[in-house]
Amino acid sequence: MFNEFQAALEAPRVLNLNSSKYFSGPYGEDVVFVANHWHTALLPCYLKSMYKSRGIYTNAKVVFCIHNIAYQGRHAFADFCLLNLPNEFKSSFDFIDGYDKPVKGRKINWMKAGILESDRVLTVSPYYAQELFSGIERGGELDNTIRKTGITGVVNGMDSQEWNPRTDNYTGLKYDATTVTEAKALLKEALQAEVGEVGLWGWN
Repeated sequence: MFNEFQAALEAPRVLNLNSSKYFSGPYGEDVVFVANHWHTALLPCYLKSMYKSRGIYTNAKVVFCIHNIAYQGRHAFADFCLLNLPNEFKSSFDFIDGYDKPVKGRKINWMKAGILESDRVLTVSPYYAQELFSGIERGGELDNTIRKTGITGVVNGMDSQEWNPRTDNYTGLKYDATTVTEAKALLKEALQAEVGEVGLWGWN
């Protein structure tokens, strides 16, 4: 069974994802995968079971990012066999659901596995990180798991000083709210000329 997780794991090894005057070709195996939220939580499991176990991606790391603890990917425990993973991962997915709806009891929990099998766990702010291990309700019944692994809150957004278009040294053209329309067209044209792609879409 080949799936999107395996495709994501193969891409850095085989695709030319970066072509510039400094580097061309596949990234190779020394990479950091960023798994965003519960629906990507199988990635660290496949990395370990299908690659690291064969000596591939031995230095690769996975960062798992929690966006909203309410969405965890809770499924019937019997569905574990559909994941094509060795039984050694079952304990990472094993979860007792304490909520009455839709059904109380033993389940698999993708987010729990993502937290336990990743090298680092992040979330969208320092405050939310504290909230997640402050109790069962706020931690969506994963507070003990998060407390065990640790979590880092990273402020969502960008550094408005470094990326200020009036002082930005990276674009070659400074602009503000009154000149953004003209600047956008010129910057888009320069970006397309640099990468050789007329159909490229860029936002600034």
